[in-house]
Amino acid sequence: MTGVLIAATVAAALLLWAKWLPYAGKVPGLATGHTWSGSSILGTGGVQPGDAPSWSAATSFTRAYSQAVWRALLAALLISAALQTLVPRAWLLRVLNRPGRLRAAVAGGVASTPSMMCACCTAPVVVGLRRSGVSTSAVVAYWLGNPLLNPAVLIFLGLVAPWQWTLTRIVVGVLVVVAGSALVARLAEARTAPAGPEAETPDPPVTFGRYLRVLVRMAVVLIPEYLVVIMLVGAFRGWLFPLDAAGSGLLVVLVAAIVGTAMVIPTAGEIPIAQGLALAGLSLGAVGALLITLPAVSLPGAAMVWRAFGWKVTLATAAVVVIGGLTGAAVLELLPA
Repeated sequence: MTGVLIAATVAAALLLWAKWLPYAGKVPGLATGHTWSGSSILGTGGVQPGDAPSWSAATSFTRAYSQAVWRALLAALLISAALQTLVPRAWLLRVLNRPGRLRAAVAGGVASTPSMMCACCTAPVVVGLRRSGVSTSAVVAYWLGNPLLNPAVLIFLGLVAPWQWTLTRIVVGVLVVVAGSALVARLAEARTAPAGPEAETPDPPVTFGRYLRVLVRMAVVLIPEYLVVIMLVGAFRGWLFPLDAAGSGLLVVLVAAIVGTAMVIPTAGEIPIAQGLALAGLSLGAVGALLITLPAVSLPGAAMVWRAFGWKVTLATAAVVVIGGLTGAAVLELLPA
C-alpha cells in the first residue's frame, strides 16, 4: 500500500497544480458574469473556415494548444509513470477490472472524474493503464470520462450556457462513457486482457531508475507523434471545421459529429466554439453533436493510444463517439426551449 499512497499523493499534487486550482479560480468570474471569457482556439492566428492549409496555421495552433495543455500533459506523463511503477498491478486490477463490462466501465468512468483532462492529455495515463492489464472497458471509459464527465466543465456549462446544453452533456456523456465503453469492449473482446494471470504476475522492484525509464520511454514515443498530429490538425483546421455559416438538417449534424470527433481542443474549448457557432445560426442538433464529440477522442489522442489499444478498439471508440454526437443532437433538439 505504500506505493499506492505515494502515487496518490503525487497525482493529487500534480492535479492540484495543473487542474483543480486553475479551474477553481475560473468559477467566481463565471458565476458573476455568466459569460465565457476565452475565445475559440479554431481562430488562432487569424485562420477562418475554408482557409487553405498553411505552415502559419499549423504553428499558431500548435503554440496556442501547447500553452493551454502543457501542464496537464506533463502531469499525465508523471502520473502514468507512477501508476506503472509504484502501484501494485494486482491492486490496480482489483479496483478497475470489475466483473462484467458495464461494471468495469462504471469503475473507469468514476476513476476518470477527478483528473479532468482532455482526450490528449489523458492518453499517457490510458497507455499506462492498458500496459498494466486494465480491461478495455475500464480503460476506454477512463479515456472518454475525463473530457466528457469533467466536473469543472459541467459547472462551466451550467454557468454560461443554457441548461439544456448541460443536461445533454451529462445524460449523453454518461451513456457514451458507460454503455459506449462496454460496447467497444464487446466488439473487441479478443483484445481484452484477462485479469487473472495479470493479477498474479509479480511486480518488478520499485526504483527511481525504473520510474525514469518508464517516463522517458513514454515521452520519447508519445510527444513527437502528438506534436506532429497537432500540427496537421492545425494546418488543415480551415477545411476540417467548415461549420461557420448557419445550417440545419441531418447532413450538418453528421458533419458536426464526425469533424468534432477528429478535432482537438483544450479542456472546455468546446464552450466558446459551440457558443460562437450557435450565435452564427448553427442548428441545435449540430450544437448538441459538438458538445459531445469535440472534447472526446480527437485525432492526436487516437494517435497516442492506438499502440496500446490496437486499431480495432481505437476506431470503435471513435465510432461510438460519433454515435454519441448524433444522440446528443437528438436530445438537445427534443428538450423544451
